[in-house]
Amino acid sequence: MRDRDRKQHFRHGGGKPPEKRRETGRRPAWRGREAAADGPVILYGWHTVVAALANPQRHILKLMLTENAARRLADENIPTRVTPEMVRPAVIDQRLGPDAVHQGLLAEAEPLPSPDIDSLPQQGIVLVLDQITDPHNVGAIMRSAAAFAVKAIVTTARHSPEATGVLAKSASGALELVPLVTVQNLARALTEMNDQGFMTVGLDSKGNENLGEMALRQPLALVLGAEGKGLRQLTRDTCSGLARLDMPGEIKSLNVSNAAVLALYIGSFRLGLMS
Repeated sequence: MRDRDRKQHFRHGGGKPPEKRRETGRRPAWRGREAAADGPVILYGWHTVVAALANPQRHILKLMLTENAARRLADENIPTRVTPEMVRPAVIDQRLGPDAVHQGLLAEAEPLPSPDIDSLPQQGIVLVLDQITDPHNVGAIMRSAAAFAVKAIVTTARHSPEATGVLAKSASGALELVPLVTVQNLARALTEMNDQGFMTVGLDSKGNENLGEMALRQPLALVLGAEGKGLRQLTRDTCSGLARLDMPGEIKSLNVSNAAVLALYIGSFRLGLMS
């Protein structure tokens, strides 16, 4: 299963049952833009499904609700947009697996289209993910990206997690808010971004500058590598600069999703984007 989508004219989401296998984080792969028609996106959980229902660009195909979830939607005046199928929680459990915290909501929807690399806004911050494969990490990064009003996330069409319910649940609605651009060749995409005027900064423990002291400018692209491996050599070579995150404690490295939120805070503060 492969796909992608976005908010307004960019957005992205995806998935495929059974959810239990995705929870393990195994078999990461993405979707090329042309593969969006493979099948419906599976979304579950309160924030994830409510965000999808609120997105006019998201075409909801099917909505399964428990009695409690339906009552809560009605109490909060949230329109379902489609006639829901009322089910017992066990029905959704069977669909997703017993470990999925669905809160009584499951939606099947069409994926939203992915924007092209040349449509990136020329202001603010963009995140670039270099083969980050864990759906929980990518979902957490997307949630932080939405919180910091990131303009887009760029990732590869391969060696990235599918936008399944696991990623969507971790993103807590951010799939509907953050543009997600999938590219076939990350180095080529970074070269194009450099040509468009982006300052592309790779985060690397061996970077010759501290991000907090680096002279940053807009549009800024912060490039994050996979846990353990970090940035690939070609990615490092293509970035216009490399920066490190200096930590005062004994542990000098962070989980990639934590590194992302710290880098976003520093970048937003240095660029005067914090309100």
